[in-house]
Amino acid sequence: MRERIGLPENTHIGGVHLQIRDLGRSLAFYRDLLGFQEVGREGTTVLLSAPGSRSPLLALTERRDARPKPPRTTGLYHVAIRLPTRRDLARVFRRLLEHGWPFQGFSDHGVSEALYLPDPDGNGLELYRDRPREQWPWRGGRLAMVTAPLDVEDLLREATAESWEGLPVGTDIGHIHLHVADLDEAEAFYSGILGLAVTQRDYPGARFFAAGGYHHHVGTNLWAGRGVPPPPPEAVGLRAFALVVPEEAAWAGIRERAIAAGLSIREGPGVLFLRDPSGNAVQVTMEDRFVLEGSGGGERAGRSGFASS
Repeated sequence: MRERIGLPENTHIGGVHLQIRDLGRSLAFYRDLLGFQEVGREGTTVLLSAPGSRSPLLALTERRDARPKPPRTTGLYHVAIRLPTRRDLARVFRRLLEHGWPFQGFSDHGVSEALYLPDPDGNGLELYRDRPREQWPWRGGRLAMVTAPLDVEDLLREATAESWEGLPVGTDIGHIHLHVADLDEAEAFYSGILGLAVTQRDYPGARFFAAGGYHHHVGTNLWAGRGVPPPPPEAVGLRAFALVVPEEAAWAGIRERAIAAGLSIREGPGVLFLRDPSGNAVQVTMEDRFVLEGSGGGERAGRSGFASS
């Protein structure tokens, strides 16, 4: 699959910043149950990474007056946590089942096998593993992701009886899926400005974008309604996510296109702060770092690879 603008093949989703209501409750889930490792704190924000990495995948910011995200708004649909192997996915699945965590669905997408569940605040999560690329389905020269029932019993047979040791090394954020107000506007931003290729546009009410021939790094959908507004600032959900574009020329190209399009843009060293037409906040970085905004004290990068401003 050819890139229309030409992003590096190793472009990927970096950190995802979520607003939650109770930090202790969220850590009991993400750290103690799922197995993420705490790698830093910035005020009311905790940074979590996968084992073997100091680069945080998740930032959780507590807001004690936070309320549920209104259903007919843009914002987060789910954060997709990618496990390296099918066995890894099965082990996490079995652990969640043993602790009685609720699931919302199970799907075989042809390109991947996926489990869907809420975090303690109702933020959507997908846990998944990719099939080898040579097994991905194609139709008419385009990737053909599907939604079929997942054989959960067969998946669980992959889990072994060994003791739980946390998430495996290599766990990352494979993609992010967003509610948007308009798919054409989303395409103009994620493809026209950021340079991601459209990988599927015939999935009902959704459109998918990626770099490097991946099935999708960003999913967008109208399932909350066409033309819906952004959620209020006190709602739980997505504060921002990072798209890592690890080449200066490609990063500069995004900056130039954003300016030419008249978008509101802020920037720091190696990071662009943008919002898509539906109000979803995106940080475009050249390395695995993330900026935590609103904590005061000027910008500074810590050992975690995150920064605050």
